Amino acid sequence: MVYTASFAFFEALWDAGVGHAFVNLGSDHPSIIEAIVKGQNEKKGEFPRIITCPNEMVALSMADGYARLTGKPQCVIVHVDVGTQGLGAAVHNASCGRAPVLIFAGLSPFTIEGEMRGSRTEYIHWIQDVPDQKQIVAQYCRYTGEIKTGKNVKQMVNRALSFAKSDPQGPVYLCGARETMEEDLAPYTLTQEYWHPVEPTALPLSGVKTIAEALANAQQPLVITGYSGRNHTAVEQLVQLANNVRGLRVLDTGGSDMCFPANHPAWLGLRFGVEPNIRMADVILVLDCDVPWIDSVNHPNENAKVFHVDVDPLKQQMPVFYLKALQRYRADSYTSLSQLNTYLSTNLKEKLSSSLFSHRWAALHDAHKKKLEAIASEAVVDENGHFGTPYLAQQLKKLCPNDTIWAIEAVTQTGFVADQIQATLPGSWINCGGGGLGWSGGGALGIKLATDTEGKKQFVCQIVGDGTFLFSIPGSVYWISKRYKIPILTIVLNNKGWNAPKRSLLLVHPDGAGSKASNEELNISFAPTPDYSGIAKAASGGEVWAAHASTAEQLGKLLPEAIKSVLNGTSAVLDAHLEGPEGKYDSGKAALVG
Repeated sequence: MVYTASFAFFEALWDAGVGHAFVNLGSDHPSIIEAIVKGQNEKKGEFPRIITCPNEMVALSMADGYARLTGKPQCVIVHVDVGTQGLGAAVHNASCGRAPVLIFAGLSPFTIEGEMRGSRTEYIHWIQDVPDQKQIVAQYCRYTGEIKTGKNVKQMVNRALSFAKSDPQGPVYLCGARETMEEDLAPYTLTQEYWHPVEPTALPLSGVKTIAEALANAQQPLVITGYSGRNHTAVEQLVQLANNVRGLRVLDTGGSDMCFPANHPAWLGLRFGVEPNIRMADVILVLDCDVPWIDSVNHPNENAKVFHVDVDPLKQQMPVFYLKALQRYRADSYTSLSQLNTYLSTNLKEKLSSSLFSHRWAALHDAHKKKLEAIASEAVVDENGHFGTPYLAQQLKKLCPNDTIWAIEAVTQTGFVADQIQATLPGSWINCGGGGLGWSGGGALGIKLATDTEGKKQFVCQIVGDGTFLFSIPGSVYWISKRYKIPILTIVLNNKGWNAPKRSLLLVHPDGAGSKASNEELNISFAPTPDYSGIAKAASGGEVWAAHASTAEQLGKLLPEAIKSVLNGTSAVLDAHLEGPEGKYDSGKAALVG
């Protein structure tokens, strides 16, 4: 076999640390397929593992989950313009979730009469020839480019990955026509040490002093974070900040990653921009956060001092965004927190050791204890034995292994789940970070694949709303689970439809006609509900463990069985029929997702 641009492409991926390619192949990929076969035959153990994905959104969600957990970029290969469009909401999710993923798509051949190897040979090559294929996803990507010659294909791959791995991380997109990817080359290599991502940025010394002294002098300091925990080492530094400035509280407004452990007294939990401490705080540090508060619902008081530290403080992909911040800094969260902690422990140690901070620390412990008691009181079963999300999540926390990774796409139930799960380990709570529903099916598979590949073999539990479960393309998810032996536990929160649109409606028209209408009249009901676990079972050829639970008694019997199935290597899907306190509107706990 010849050495082609396509083979060089895969070599470049492997040399850059990309271990997997999640593929959905088409008529633009003859040279790609040839290169895959050549690589599997000749470079065993030194070639990306190929994962066949019958749906593009699942493919990108798997790459996203893998990359988000490990920080290692992965590759997705799709088919021309239609495959690029098939990525759908997953591109939005990878962008918002800052997942380093390289997407490659072929282009329709640009020669018609057989002038080059790869010229047009099929009817579809005319139909799929579009003016600018990159523009389909360009606004979500950190970089887009076309491979125009095989002679610099490895440089193009590494340039794209340099963007994907540099802050703000995110998806990148390359495309190449059949003729280009068929080009014969002399084998060549690159020196990888010249292709590192841009180094993390630090706070200026003036910024360190300003923020540290503001936090130390505050009466009610508050940190609001969103995705700082995607760098797992930043979690420890944020804990250290809370230990240094005793009385400081930490609010997670994104639920994107585990940013701050629930067993720390400063933990305020996960709330979507609605939390009394936002109004009460006199100094607020906004750290790697897209939506620290929702101004029309809740916002800081006029005299609060706000400082914004973020890898993307201007939110360059958001046409409308602004905070009333005294200072904004483009800086890495781990680096910034390390700087602040050093300054506090060196320059303000005596002040922070005073009795004032000891009293605040005691008050914080007392408030945290009461918060946990209130959360525990929500996990109830009604007189008919029915349960809601709090009870279900409590049981999951109790029965799943301690190092479980939670892949969360619970939409309106997210706050209830977060309260009960009370994640404490960095990397143990992951959601897509965006609003493109359907991430968690592929995301959970990618996360589990990553833990197995990296040798940790952790248990992965996907918690997903019923409507979102359908968005996740379960037919592909559970086929992949069986084909590649990737066992995950899926809990479907079945509340018989889409509750998010109703909650959005009530925020704008609380007394309107829709407030008095049934879910059927609002066109958000799924009654009669599909057999969600049955869909998964059918997709796996009958292999997946599948069941329904409507009462606490059934849940108590079935949940241990489901967990055992996953531990034994077979995915399980439990359709949990909800009744309970999550039906009462709580704008703080509810994620208002369309």
